[in-house]
Amino acid sequence: MTAKPIDRMATTRPASPCAPLSPDSTGARLPDHTFEMRFTSTPRGARLARRLAAVRLDGWGIPYGTDAHDAVVLIVAELTANAVRHGHVPGRDFRLRLHVPPHDRAVRVEVTDARGERPPRRPTAVGIAADAEEEAGRGLLLVSRLAARWDWHPRPDGPGKTVWAEYAFPSSPRQSPC
Repeated sequence: MTAKPIDRMATTRPASPCAPLSPDSTGARLPDHTFEMRFTSTPRGARLARRLAAVRLDGWGIPYGTDAHDAVVLIVAELTANAVRHGHVPGRDFRLRLHVPPHDRAVRVEVTDARGERPPRRPTAVGIAADAEEEAGRGLLLVSRLAARWDWHPRPDGPGKTVWAEYAFPSSPRQSPC
């Protein structure tokens, strides 16, 4: 037994908040960041997916409290909540995949559920304004406003669909995610 417990977070945090997303001084190729995991198709599973995505983004150099981090986590929250609410099939999980290619200024969020016969509808501002009293139905509107682009496609390896969104980091140096 050791006298000092291991700090597991210390090993996952970069030395510099932007290190994983910016080229190193040698010009070497940076790693391809991907996180993929299955979650139970329940509100608890959606909440866990959101929290793990937030931790992973922070570990990749998109720190807590930045606009980029908050926007990506909100996209994850909306897409996973939709997977639970509209894509739930008893006994089937949903899958979350986060991907940040090296030297790219975007994060791709993919959520795959087991219900392919219920594709997402594109939100319209008119439809949202008419239903202003409703407490639901604004998730994809938020995603469409935050993401540079989003869409869906049938799941290639079984029943269901994948809804994806890409968040593009601002290009100006003053608005970088770090």
